[in-house]
Amino acid sequence: MTRREVLKIACLFSAGGVLWSIPKNTEAKFFLRPPGAKDEKSFVASCIKCGLCVEACPYDTLKLSTIFDNTSISTPYYSPRKIPCYMCEDIPCAAICPTSALDIKSLQKDGLLDVNLMRSGVAVVDMKSCVAYFGIQCDACYRACPLIDKALYLEYKRNDRTAKHAFLLPVVDGDICTGCGMCEKVCITKKPAISVVRREFVIGKMNDNYVIGWEKGGDKKLKDADTKIKLDKTKALDYLNSEEL
Repeated sequence: MTRREVLKIACLFSAGGVLWSIPKNTEAKFFLRPPGAKDEKSFVASCIKCGLCVEACPYDTLKLSTIFDNTSISTPYYSPRKIPCYMCEDIPCAAICPTSALDIKSLQKDGLLDVNLMRSGVAVVDMKSCVAYFGIQCDACYRACPLIDKALYLEYKRNDRTAKHAFLLPVVDGDICTGCGMCEKVCITKKPAISVVRREFVIGKMNDNYVIGWEKGGDKKLKDADTKIKLDKTKALDYLNSEEL
């Protein structure tokens, strides 16, 4: 065995030992990506890990993942509880991306940049931890929301326990929430009662056969719909004649 082969084997063993000793991150099972990020699979495939978006962020919001994080190494992410995305109007992180892993076109409306189109995540309220659901009038997350009364609004509900006060309950509109995380940052509880997660984890999707009748144009899908009931007679059973009741 040559000296080069010996060194090669030693390096492989050393690398394996390092990877084996890395502690598993049990808290962060996902990361929030910068504005304009494609879906996670496409983003990781497109990101060349150049770090330009991190350098362009004026608030030091973005960080690069390390070998200790449970994601692709050296890809950008942010943790709202530490530093949220402050939604820069010129969106420098996406504008400087050389590979379109951060798709600047997805943040444009009528040819103009609109940071409100970012969908990095969606805020979720834990009713069991949010003090507003205990009757305490806290509106910290509501006041912090850059799209106040749109992405996050308060629902007023009678407090039957006291019969004198009202609950001011934070409610998130998932269609508008950008996932910036400013609400999570200011939450007063020890562990935030409102937190931002990736949209694919919590946003559902209705079947195409449902129609929201009160929405304008919602019934257009019924125009060419086949309304005839189709029965598979080969599978139907004549219980009255051939089966015991």
